[in-house]
Amino acid sequence: MSHGHSHDHGHGHHHHHHDSGEATSLPPALDLSVPDEELTPGQLSRRSMLRRTGLLGAGLAAGSVLGGAGQAAAAAPESLAAHHDAHSGRYLWLAGDHHIHTQHSSDAKYRVIDHVRQANAHGLDWMVITDHGSVAHAKIGVEKVNPDIVAARDQIDDTLVFQGLEWNIPAAEHGTVFVHPGKNEVAVLKEFENSFDGSVRGASASSPANEALAISGLNFLAEQVQRRKVKDVLFLANHPARKGIDSPHEIRGWRDAQPSIAVGMEGAPGHQAAGIPAPLGAGSGRGIYDNSPSADSFGGYPLESYRTWGGFDWMTATVGGLWDSLLAEGKPWWVTANSDSHNVYADTAVRGPNSNFDANGRYEDPVYGGTLNVTDTDFWPGQYSRTHVGAASFSYKAVMDGIRAGRVWVDHGGLISGLNAQLRSGSRAVTLGGVLTVRRGSQVDLVVEISLANGPNWAQFVPKLARVDVVQGDVTGPVADKDTFVTPATEVVKSFEVNKSTGAVRLTYSLGRVDKPVYLRLRGTDGNRSAVGLRGAAVDPAGPAMDVIGDADPWKDLWFYSNPMWVLPS
Repeated sequence: MSHGHSHDHGHGHHHHHHDSGEATSLPPALDLSVPDEELTPGQLSRRSMLRRTGLLGAGLAAGSVLGGAGQAAAAAPESLAAHHDAHSGRYLWLAGDHHIHTQHSSDAKYRVIDHVRQANAHGLDWMVITDHGSVAHAKIGVEKVNPDIVAARDQIDDTLVFQGLEWNIPAAEHGTVFVHPGKNEVAVLKEFENSFDGSVRGASASSPANEALAISGLNFLAEQVQRRKVKDVLFLANHPARKGIDSPHEIRGWRDAQPSIAVGMEGAPGHQAAGIPAPLGAGSGRGIYDNSPSADSFGGYPLESYRTWGGFDWMTATVGGLWDSLLAEGKPWWVTANSDSHNVYADTAVRGPNSNFDANGRYEDPVYGGTLNVTDTDFWPGQYSRTHVGAASFSYKAVMDGIRAGRVWVDHGGLISGLNAQLRSGSRAVTLGGVLTVRRGSQVDLVVEISLANGPNWAQFVPKLARVDVVQGDVTGPVADKDTFVTPATEVVKSFEVNKSTGAVRLTYSLGRVDKPVYLRLRGTDGNRSAVGLRGAAVDPAGPAMDVIGDADPWKDLWFYSNPMWVLPS
């Protein structure tokens, strides 16, 4: 299948523009106009892996997305009015991970190149290095890791490697901040960390002043783009419900302050291997979600919010919960999934001898021994969690644009290989993240094409998708109380049983004649674990079950989630 782009194959591989950080063409392994026999052994191996797992061909290129631009309804929420999906053509669905730690983090150990090689081998197209913000890191970490990132970009040129950091958000949890590659990537990240990191500034406690500092940090990032110091920057909140300290009003505050920078949150945290039961694993909670409320926690959150549900954060997994309350306001807010990789399960690496992190801002290169670290909590990037982004080209800019536009779906354990979801009305259609504007009373249909898993995942079995759910909610407009985290008019409106295990399935759900603003999103499951009950403000007939601490094998409970699409009738 062609990706709809033309490429120059004169040198057998693509190049980066080092001044701009842009990749100029598809990597040969992804470009099916390059015959297998023209690939190097490494490129052929990568193509074979992508083909085996269904990530090549139908899994990478979505069907045609017809232009859906038009005037927004006068009563449409302001945040959606400028969010039309008018792109016409095909997207590359590029898998990635925005949360990865190296030897430049005080609690990790791997080299940048180790993660990039592993990400590449596990089918990822893009990744973000996000070492922890801290006093030690602020002094030397950003500069020290940059040469390793630049070298990795050259060495493995079919994986896009962003530099970022894990921000200790003042008054809140952690977040990924990352920039478009360029000559000022280090300078901007360094100034940001020194000026706005909660740990560096002693601003971790919950207080209005610290919350204001977080907003100032986002405003600083916006200013760097406006001044053309960097081409682009994005912020995503990490493991938002883990400690209960990301209050609803803080999340709304970040998003409202800089909606083109603060675009979403981890729908599923990393550290998924933590749930593997002892003695084969650590026997903790998936995502290391095993906390209780503290003095800084938001008092409104229930105790169940401190656990994962089918491996996903409670804010995402709850139908009619916090995520849906934002979507019901008409606020684009996207979910991702990633590894948060520090120390990899069943690996043998230990930190290099004579390491002195405090003095050097890094550990010595890891040394590999004979003991499997089965109490380690993480997977390699791409080994378990994947964030798939619909990108207009293979480039840093296109990945960032795709994330910002919400063309994103996520999966665990290779549950599915590809997802093409569209809202259609007549000849018009939008895909994930898009807004379909129609005349009031128009017929609207949701059409979903899913490429099923075509080969074994890392755990050596082929996952089977059992069910796909359509979640639909009314768009009710801005909330009066910024700490709202439920919305009553969201529910599972359709469940499809999937009765085949290979190939592809096509599902259609008719919304009928639409006369009010609504949004839809998708989730799917292997069907191994589910729970019935009141979730948020809605009954969820067969939603994810709360993960049990000590007994939450991540491979036995697989889900995928899509980001939403809206319909705005006028």
